[in-house]
Amino acid sequence: MTTWAPAKRDILDALAAEILHNYGKGRAIVAIDGIDGAGTTAFADDLATAFKRAGHAVFRASIADFQRPRAERYSRGQDSAEGYYRDTFNYSVFRRVLIEPFRMGGSTGFVTRAFDAVRDIQVEPKWLTGPADAILIVDGIFLNRPELRGIWNYSAWLEVPQDVAEQRLREGDGSSAIGERERTGMQLYRADAKPTERAMALIDNSDPEHPTRIFADSC
Repeated sequence: MTTWAPAKRDILDALAAEILHNYGKGRAIVAIDGIDGAGTTAFADDLATAFKRAGHAVFRASIADFQRPRAERYSRGQDSAEGYYRDTFNYSVFRRVLIEPFRMGGSTGFVTRAFDAVRDIQVEPKWLTGPADAILIVDGIFLNRPELRGIWNYSAWLEVPQDVAEQRLREGDGSSAIGERERTGMQLYRADAKPTERAMALIDNSDPEHPTRIFADSC
């Protein structure tokens, strides 16, 4: 028996249309949140394509490109879940070089990437500008944490079972990529931020080729 599943393009186009209905004028920022392995980057890239199909200017960024130096990320210890949740990203830089100038609009330049975590160095900034009406899509983990809630005009949470997410990461880099530090850090995030309650859209991304909208109070 064949089970019907909506086409990915239909879901993405509908989500883009919903966002543009409310935020089609001026600058707006959209968060695509989820656990490690949820597929936030690919989903955000595809959503950006949907905005382009609609004829709207769109820019992309990942919170992964705003990490702290390795010494700061692991200052609480290599196995610290608290450190994973609290110390991974440099939110002050994120706000200063991307969020604040993007919101200003006009000819103000903004930067979509500030740090190379693999090489553990800051990257040479590439300053971008855009039209008055534009969307910025940011993907990654911990995006609905309390200190970031005021940033987003719209946020989505990608719901994916933990075992599915970890299998994707194994297939991607040949290792589990998620240890107790990451699992427990995500549990801290869920308890602290309740991201499925804060997100404006819940999306089951277990099958990335057929994401489906979840219409519920929480996952």
